[in-house]
Amino acid sequence: MGQPGASKGHPVLRPSGKAMLNKYARAFFTRVLTPFAAFLIRRGVSPDTVTLLGTAGVVVGALVFFPRGEFFWGTIVITLFVFSDLVDGNMARQLGRSSRWGAFLDSTLDRVADSAIFGGFALWYAGQGDNNILCAVSIFCLASGQVVSYTKARGESIGLPVAVNGLVERAERLVVSLVAAGLAGMHTFGVPGIEILLPIALWIVAVGSLVTLVQRVVTVRREAAEADAEQPMVPGDQKPQGSGAAS
Repeated sequence: MGQPGASKGHPVLRPSGKAMLNKYARAFFTRVLTPFAAFLIRRGVSPDTVTLLGTAGVVVGALVFFPRGEFFWGTIVITLFVFSDLVDGNMARQLGRSSRWGAFLDSTLDRVADSAIFGGFALWYAGQGDNNILCAVSIFCLASGQVVSYTKARGESIGLPVAVNGLVERAERLVVSLVAAGLAGMHTFGVPGIEILLPIALWIVAVGSLVTLVQRVVTVRREAAEADAEQPMVPGDQKPQGSGAAS
């Protein structure tokens, strides 16, 4: 998490090591995938189509392979389609078509993909994996990931900066889970004891997601108090608590 600075009374995050690593990794893959994105554009493929196909590939990979314990091949399939998240954005930039709709579609389908991945783990442990505790941990990872994303989106929707990165965000959840799943899947190739990596990864993601959720809730509470002190909210501007506002 970056160190806060001061700017008009609001904290400003300086880039953390994790943020810089994500920045350079994204820049590297952007350069690698730019020719492929250009090829798709020449073939008349739209960024939205890539987004939809990428999500469909992740969902199929997770819900077809993971519940059967085929973690290695499931991870390979998912990883191939996960890169669509970079390809569609690259295509939109090349076409000059970046839009609110594209951002909304991409963010929404990211949640679908994440749910499929952790849902696949849960189905395995509820079935042939035969471990109710790890099934519950997988479900917790699924739910907490959605709530972590919601807290930031909801905070920003009421005009708060939500100036915190958090310990475990989406990129970390995916990398830790998929790397562990892929390695655990090598058990079927005769590598002994390696299947323990997936349970360890799920516990790490579960605890990290809980810490991140607490970080974001605490940050939103502080920012809300500061904002209300500067400019109290006019009654009727927001729905009252408990009104079931949609995410």
